[in-house]
Amino acid sequence: MNKQTRVLIYGGRVIDPASGIDEKADIALINGAVVAIKNIANDFQPERTIDATGCLVLPGLVDLAVRLREPGNEHARMLESEMAAAMAGGVTSLVCQPDTDPVLDEPGLVEMLRFRAEKLEQARVYPLGALTRGLKGDTLTEMVMLTDVGCVAFSQAEVMLGNTQVMQRAMQYASTFGYAVWLRPQDYFLGKGVAASGPLATRMGLSGVPVMAETIAMHTIFELMRSTGARVHLCRISSAAGVDLVRQAKADGLKLTCDVSINSLHLTDTDIGFFDSRARLNPPLRQQRDRDALRAGLADGTIDALVSDHTPVDEDAKTLPFAESEPGATGLELLLSLAYKWHQDSGVSLARAISVVTDGPAHVLGASMGARQGRTGHLQVGGLGDICVFDPQASWTVQADALVSQGKHTPFSGYELPGRVRYTLVGGRVAYQAA
Repeated sequence: MNKQTRVLIYGGRVIDPASGIDEKADIALINGAVVAIKNIANDFQPERTIDATGCLVLPGLVDLAVRLREPGNEHARMLESEMAAAMAGGVTSLVCQPDTDPVLDEPGLVEMLRFRAEKLEQARVYPLGALTRGLKGDTLTEMVMLTDVGCVAFSQAEVMLGNTQVMQRAMQYASTFGYAVWLRPQDYFLGKGVAASGPLATRMGLSGVPVMAETIAMHTIFELMRSTGARVHLCRISSAAGVDLVRQAKADGLKLTCDVSINSLHLTDTDIGFFDSRARLNPPLRQQRDRDALRAGLADGTIDALVSDHTPVDEDAKTLPFAESEPGATGLELLLSLAYKWHQDSGVSLARAISVVTDGPAHVLGASMGARQGRTGHLQVGGLGDICVFDPQASWTVQADALVSQGKHTPFSGYELPGRVRYTLVGGRVAYQAA
């Protein structure tokens, strides 16, 4: 794709929650940077113009939970397909999980991933390094070396850390160097079921994951945070009780942030239907009271970010009995539409709905990197031209065959969703244009 050094986006409604901008305005870009918002110089001569009439012009989305499946699936060109899915979803910056094959626990693997991603000139990739070697929960990784090659924080991904002493040492080490630890709060022993504990799981004969699997893990994490001073990001909380604990921990002054997935924000355990493996997810879908609390927590700022939890799962791994199928669903292409649907359904402001997929996650990322993250999630003069042009009047039906991702499975299949990404720009270059 040819690079345009001078681009004009005109006629759109520019919304940037970070700066409070919400008005009809034109945007001019030169050599990948925003040079003007609204007050465009009369002598500006663009090489390309983008008509954004009737559209929202937003900062490129920041997604904190994406699996790219590389290293490990180079033969299937997974990186290319999932980065293209990010572009189709307006996601210009993403954090990738360390549970690849092999695990991201060696500097060379991280360097290879970043090199391949940068060659594609699409989304900006921020890798999480493995907290322990091989994610086995025994030996800490060389965090300093992994940070030097680009890891933004350290995580166990979905592998539960059963040894509290190892977790304590990891937090002590991370705190000493100013690194952040990203953890999904789930108790090692209580979190091995396949559905949320409750009447539905009991009737269906599915092994349950109780809410206390999340809350016990949170209590442990918070106590270790108090003793070590570590900064922690909680990944994909799922329960009303969890929201309450996060709210209290933040009030107590802990250096804590958290996110919730699009699946938990919109769905409940009843969406499992007749053992629909597309709804086999981690964390499991919980009851309506939990979903309502998650929505309220995201609206009031207790929860900092909304994530896609993008996990492409192949056909063979999904077309198994529910309990045996691989958990996960595709999400990159659905993230913005589902954030907008949350705005429509709940009455939360449009600015807040956009903030939780732009400015909010950018702040989490910036805090993890030890400085305010000014490069992403924000539209400002002098900033990078990472932009999403979104048509809120359009609608689309989620159909597996039409998804760009190689992961075709999502519990939202067949849903009609509001809004459509029309353009995605990365560094001022048009990386995606809807047909």
